[in-house]
Formats: sequence, C-alpha cells, structure tokens
Amino acid sequence: MGQCGITSSKTVLVFLNLIFWGAAGILCYVGAYVFITYDDYDHFFEDVYTLIPAVVIIAVGALLFIIGLIGCCATIRESRCGLATFVIILLLVFVTEVVVVVLGYVYRAKVENEVDRRIQKVYKTYNGTNPDAASRAIDYVQRQLHCCGIHNYSDWENTDWFKETKNQSVPLSCCRETASSCNGSLANPSDLYAEGCEALVVKKLQEIMMHVIWAALAFAAIQLLGMLCACIVLCRRSRDPAYELLITGGTYA
Repeated sequence: MGQCGITSSKTVLVFLNLIFWGAAGILCYVGAYVFITYDDYDHFFEDVYTLIPAVVIIAVGALLFIIGLIGCCATIRESRCGLATFVIILLLVFVTEVVVVVLGYVYRAKVENEVDRRIQKVYKTYNGTNPDAASRAIDYVQRQLHCCGIHNYSDWENTDWFKETKNQSVPLSCCRETASSCNGSLANPSDLYAEGCEALVVKKLQEIMMHVIWAALAFAAIQLLGMLCACIVLCRRSRDPAYELLITGGTYA
C-alpha cells in the first residue's frame, strides 16, 4: 500500500515538473507582455511600476524551468538530496511569488495617484508641431484607447500647445475612427472621443497588474502541490523498508 502511494506521488510529481516547464514559458511570456505593453505608457508613471513585477515574473519563469529539470532528474534517480533541493527551491520561488502578489496589489492601489500626477505634466508639454517622445506617447494612447484629453477633450484648452496654435482644435489623434472628415475642431465635438485618457490608462495598467497577480497565484498553487508530493516521496522513502529494498535491489531476510 505504501509503495503504491509512493508511485502515485512520483507520477504526480513528474507530471508537475512538466507543468513547471510549461509554466516557465507562460510566465516569461506574461513578463515580456508587460514590458512591451507598458513601453507605450511609460511617460505616464514611474518605471518601477512597470519593471519590478515584470522582472520578477520573468525571473520566476526562468527558475521554474530549472526547477522542472531538477525535479525530473531527482524523481527519476530517486535522489533524496535532489528532492530536498527541489523542495527548498520551490519554497523560495513560492515566497517570491507571494512577494509579486503583494507588490502587485500595492502598486495597483498607488497607480491612480501616480498617473494623475504624471499625465498632467505630459499633457502640458505636448508639442504637436515638433513632437518629442512624450508627445508621440500622447497621440499613441489617444488612438489606442479611443480617448481625448485627461478627463475629456476640453482639457486641451488649458494646454500651451492649444493656446499657441490658436485654431480651436485638438490633436488629430482625438478624432474618432468613424469620423473621416475630422480635423480636430472643437466646433464638431461629435467627431472627437468623449472619454478622457487618465481613467483608461489607469484601467489598462491595473488590468495588466491583475494578470501578473493571477499568474503568480495560479503557479504558486501548483508549486504547493509539487512541494507536497516531493515531501511525501521523501518521507515514505525514509520510512518504508520495502521501498528502500526496491531501490537497492535487496531482499528481506
């Protein structure tokens, strides 16, 4: 009965190691997605809100690949030292993922104030005539998120760019995709996106933070199962004489 339980635990453990390799690829993809997506919004918040969760999640993904390799080798070779190392590394990565979840929630709560502070500055420095990186970022966000201004299109009236151009119009990136004849004029507000960009940038950032949090939680649960199976194999290997004789090829006296 004990040997059957050990075999079942080993089978589950090998299967989990294969899942770890798949998880490693998924986590690295999530981290890369965060980098690529936030690169277009990095003018609206500090880099720390982007880089810390993304770097940690990619590091965890790389560690999961190594963990899967160690776990497979330790399980196949029946190595007590290897399994113990496997459990310790899993525990360390589990703690790291808990930290990722905590950081994700902390940054998610702070992001609204951070975006509010930065977006005001970015809009004030907008230059549609000779656009710099920040100005291009504003046009990109307005086109991608279908928004205009900070809270609505009327915010543009308070910018230096609007006052200098004196043409009573907003950037063309505010124009709705369906308004083919739109020239940004405030005289035709129906041609412009009505929603402001601040709320949508915050929503986008918080959504991606939640993706990181849920990914970390899901794989933390898998790691807990992996640690449990490894501990079962380790404990029964040391307590079950029949299992020891099976490994060594010995027989009962």
